[in-house]
Amino acid sequence: MGPQYARGVLGSGLFGRALAVLAWAWLPAAAWAQDPPHPILFVTQVPIASDFANIVSTFGSHHGRIDRAPRGGDLMLRYPDGTLRNLTAEAGFGNAGQQLANAIAVRDPAVHWSGQKAVFSMVVGAPTEQFQQGTFYWQLYEVTGLGPGQTAAITLVPNQPPDYNNVHPTYASDGSLIFATDRPRSGERHLYPQHDEYESDPTVTGLWRLDPASGDLRLLQHSPSGSFHPIVDSFGRVLFTRWDHLQTDQQAEADAEAEAGGDPSIFGTFDFGSEDAAAAVGPRAPEIFPEPLTAVPGSNLSGHRFNFFFPWELNQDGTAEETLNHLGRHELHAYFPRSIQDDPELADFNGVGRTNPNAIESAFHLAEDPTQPGRYYAIDAPEFGVHGSGQLVRFAAPPGANPDDTVVDYLTARSTFGTAGGAFATGRYRNPLPLSDGRVVAVHTADTGEDGGTGSASDYEFRLKFLQAGAGGFLEPGATLTAGISKSVQWWTPDTLASYDGVLWELQPVEVRARPVPPATGFALGAPELAAFTQAGVSLQAFRDDLAERGLGLIVVRDATARDRADEQQPYNLRVPGGVQTSSGAGQVYDISHMQFLQANQIRGIGGSDDPRPGRRPIAQPLNDPEAVAANAGLVDGPPASLPILPDGSLAVFVPARRALSWQSLDPQGDAIVRERFWITLQPGEIRACDGCHGVNTANQADQPRVTQTAQALVELLQQWQAETGVLFGDGFEDGSP
Repeated sequence: MGPQYARGVLGSGLFGRALAVLAWAWLPAAAWAQDPPHPILFVTQVPIASDFANIVSTFGSHHGRIDRAPRGGDLMLRYPDGTLRNLTAEAGFGNAGQQLANAIAVRDPAVHWSGQKAVFSMVVGAPTEQFQQGTFYWQLYEVTGLGPGQTAAITLVPNQPPDYNNVHPTYASDGSLIFATDRPRSGERHLYPQHDEYESDPTVTGLWRLDPASGDLRLLQHSPSGSFHPIVDSFGRVLFTRWDHLQTDQQAEADAEAEAGGDPSIFGTFDFGSEDAAAAVGPRAPEIFPEPLTAVPGSNLSGHRFNFFFPWELNQDGTAEETLNHLGRHELHAYFPRSIQDDPELADFNGVGRTNPNAIESAFHLAEDPTQPGRYYAIDAPEFGVHGSGQLVRFAAPPGANPDDTVVDYLTARSTFGTAGGAFATGRYRNPLPLSDGRVVAVHTADTGEDGGTGSASDYEFRLKFLQAGAGGFLEPGATLTAGISKSVQWWTPDTLASYDGVLWELQPVEVRARPVPPATGFALGAPELAAFTQAGVSLQAFRDDLAERGLGLIVVRDATARDRADEQQPYNLRVPGGVQTSSGAGQVYDISHMQFLQANQIRGIGGSDDPRPGRRPIAQPLNDPEAVAANAGLVDGPPASLPILPDGSLAVFVPARRALSWQSLDPQGDAIVRERFWITLQPGEIRACDGCHGVNTANQADQPRVTQTAQALVELLQQWQAETGVLFGDGFEDGSP
């Protein structure tokens, strides 16, 4: 039982965890030598005890201010023999002592496929005198000279967004860069910064792609609350953690409650008339989607609160955005309530009957196992007080794997997620690094509770450590990778002179080695939709070109009455009046006649209309993009921004590209029946098809397989488009390529 056994056939769940530990325990002594097979690139960071929107927080980590990212850390390289190189110092960046104009903080290294260079993010500069605020931005840099005997050279990545915070970079298959930035979705400075949907605090706007040579910059997906830590896996998918927080504005709800009681608003929320710079300011309008945070007395609705960090995927061209392998609350979470209270057939979700026994709340710091493509390590962590550290977990999700079969392995005890300690609470973990020889390195601190320190006197000591078999069948920390890297620094906060003299945090390790370049994933269209183009006699390429020119995408629903059988929290016995019905055979049947589409408009202000904070929060508004409205003219019928569902259950709608979207089905009276719980972004020219209103994993509510019918709504839309444009089937390519 040697290393190949440990790398190749480990199982899942409780049995799999025990098998994994048994396999590791049987590794020959040579395999436990405390030297990695390749160099390890990582960063050091001056500790910071506060954990709200700072450099190691779960969200809002992109701030360049010195109080959010203390200066003094470096980009470090550890060779297998233990030799350390300070790459930023070699290249002339940063220093010890007083942190002034040449001060730096570094983060987010990612290695190129060749293993010869890496990209990372660095902020340069600090206040040079007391009370000086200064404006500092994270920017992307590349480092070369990683080999023994070479000298590090660091260069600023050209053509990246200036005067914005660019973080979390990674390489696409062609060597271009995918990263997160707080640049506004539309590039308009008056919308800066975008406020998240939770605290109305600044956030990144999504994932972007940059060709540094040409300067071509594209928004791959728009995230109203932010996307973090993208990687390109061995299959060419872009995987990342996204903050899913599609709920109504809690600051606005607090203001409404205060105003209803005769008190002034607490947060000063209000609305702009549009996203325009000169938009009129008006009172806060009621939000129409989704349900209220708190159930309205006398209504049949549950209050809707949504706050999760799911693993997501998309193609490298930004198409096909979806939770990773369609994993969601039903596969990963332990509990959430039903949406409607007066239907006895609906039930609160409690995880009973599913395959996965191990619930998680979040999936931070995704890392693919190089010994088993499609297997991923992640951290499940609380959102506050712990610097994004928690429990180490693992799950397999290669392309095509059914999410119903996915099992999460608890590699460290569940007590390492919470902050109360407990059995086998061996501390807290973050930034897992599965190595190419089958071992695992992670950042670890022995502290099990929240960080109760102040300033740089953190309770946490984040160090890089090998993990090893431990008590209870779990992994635990082993040897450290360094003897500790110390530095003495001082900086203006800017109000006071702060200092730190001690061991730095070690974070974000990556293995420096050459890897096969994965395929460049991109747009593809399903067979039912290709059949619609053939039936309508329309050129796919010409149609996509027309969409792209107008900045539009197209959403197609094959049958809005079909829902995954696991989702009994929203109505699942659905009927189109006079048309198709899909039901479980028992319980109330709901008529759905229309689908309403909504877009994330950045129009909510905070801080009072007289002197508001910079930037705005996105809120859901009926589809109002001018190009989309014009394209849908003649299709919209009924409530605002809604289209009728055809008798076969299908619909097709033009939507704005590169803007977060959501939707809900409506009954003939215009009341919402089934609500989408996520934001989704389409690319220009993308045609996005779904089989139902909660995609089917194994079977739908009637125990039928996924819908594969050709949507009549798409055929009719294409026929109308062909009649208006005169473009024939043979005009263009028909293979679905961009």
